[in-house]
Amino acid sequence: MTPTEDVVEMILRDHRKMEDLLRLMRNTEADRRTALHDFAHLMIAHGEAERASVHSVLISFEDADTVERIETAHQEAVKVLFALLQVREIGSAEWDWRLQQLARVTARHTDEEERTLVNRLRGSLSRRCREELGAGFTRTETDLLTARCGSVANVHRMVHADTPA
Repeated sequence: MTPTEDVVEMILRDHRKMEDLLRLMRNTEADRRTALHDFAHLMIAHGEAERASVHSVLISFEDADTVERIETAHQEAVKVLFALLQVREIGSAEWDWRLQQLARVTARHTDEEERTLVNRLRGSLSRRCREELGAGFTRTETDLLTARCGSVANVHRMVHADTPA
């Protein structure tokens, strides 16, 4: 049996992995397309796993505005990600500009989460509770990564689901 992990540590590890992937996307000697797709899958799976396992618990001891702000920031990041996924030429001026936007919105979002969500979880929940949340987070994230949730088609669907019909 695998030991259960604290959801806080899992969230922080994902944030560091996304930062590493953003660095790879800037590196002209790296496989930037693979890094972009890995980033897309992780960002979508991470956000959905947070929403499914953490946000409903967070709302019980955090003000609804904070949770809504975190979710809105994630939706904004998904839109910026979709724009980058649509760029045809890696290394073009458009690629560089959209990558810079993605890095900025991602940094702002992870900073917000780490100052609010992560600290609230640490201060308000026992380790055992955070480990139980970690189990749910892992299941959701793993299922979504297996389903390749960061595909262009799925990110397109997510972006357009946010716009009124």
